[in-house]
Amino acid sequence: MKKYNIVLTISILLLFVNCMPKDNKKEDAEPASKEGLVSFGDPFIMLHDGTYYAYGTSSPDGIIVYTSNDLKTWQIPENNLALNKADVWADRWFWAPEVYHVNGKFYMYYSADEHICAAVADNPLGPFRQEVQKPMIDGEKCIDNSLFVDDDGKAYLYFDRFNDGLNIWVAELADNLTEIKPETMQPCIHVSQAWEEVWPRVNEGSFVVKHNGTYFMTYSANSYESPFYGVGFATATSPQGPWTKYENNPIYQNVGELVGIGHSAMFTDKDGNLRIVFHSHRSKSEIHPRTMHISTVSFEEKDDREIMKIDPDYITPLLITN
Repeated sequence: MKKYNIVLTISILLLFVNCMPKDNKKEDAEPASKEGLVSFGDPFIMLHDGTYYAYGTSSPDGIIVYTSNDLKTWQIPENNLALNKADVWADRWFWAPEVYHVNGKFYMYYSADEHICAAVADNPLGPFRQEVQKPMIDGEKCIDNSLFVDDDGKAYLYFDRFNDGLNIWVAELADNLTEIKPETMQPCIHVSQAWEEVWPRVNEGSFVVKHNGTYFMTYSANSYESPFYGVGFATATSPQGPWTKYENNPIYQNVGELVGIGHSAMFTDKDGNLRIVFHSHRSKSEIHPRTMHISTVSFEEKDDREIMKIDPDYITPLLITN
């Protein structure tokens, strides 16, 4: 009888272990949200007509969207799959979406199956579709594409290539904003500072803003799996560079209780403040599901130049599920 009890106990323990959720890697779907938090990797926020829209790496079926009026609490729209894999090229690994309202249309730039893609919709909730279902660069892996439109109306796409670890390139966009001009492709930045060499060779998740005539590019370095994932910035006098990294990078890493901080994007809130959205690991012991946070960006004069700063007092928004 005692032997039977031991065997039964071991069997129950094995069943419990096998039923426990496994930790997902980036190429898989982000696990389901824990109650009350916005579980997005690579988050992006757009303000349109008084409503905030958040998009992120989350679903194996495409790109999810949430909405908010105040950035602090977020709601789930009735149909919150803004981009469905049935409407676009590829059927897996939908990462790092960014959405922009240009000339009456909404353009989503995202990665699918480790290729950069663009899809279009008439509404920020979607559905986003590709009229021609193909990646923006055939035959080459690229990820993390981000749009920047300069004051003269010229559009640029920043993205990561895999030809030196992960490093950031730029290309001009065609007038339709869904195709690049291959002859304009050129490198921006690659791993070059000591803090970026923890694990492995990664410069990714770029985002560009223009401030007082200077172009500021935020980017993330180290693997997203590392607790030392962080945010740095570089500057240029042209959207095509050359780019110079800030010598005191990173400007945001291991803030408060957060680890794995990165893949940020910026937006202007209803009060005209420049904000930044980013993800962190779920905790110091768990990477997934990653959590969305929001802070404020400012600039200060230092040594006859302007330096970008990110407020350490971030907010962690709540997801209303009822």
